[in-house]
Amino acid sequence: MKDPYTIIKYSISTEKSVKMMESENKLTFVVDKSADKKEIKEAIQKAFNVKIVKINTVITPDGRKKAYAKLAPETPALDIATQLGMI
Repeated sequence: MKDPYTIIKYSISTEKSVKMMESENKLTFVVDKSADKKEIKEAIQKAFNVKIVKINTVITPDGRKKAYAKLAPETPALDIATQLGMI
């Protein structure tokens, strides 16, 4: 497996992503374009010590790859965002 810090480029804390944290328990990251969902899931779990239920990815029009990570119910996304200094 690749180093988690080469897969995860940075987290996103836009108004939309904060709303997703609160309502859907999801965190949003820009990730390495060549990484698949399994690698992204393992990298986020290893880097932040959380359990991921599901990963959705999308390639933006400007060519970046975004990953939406749905966390397990026992791990609030807002707690992780606070630790990261996002909010």
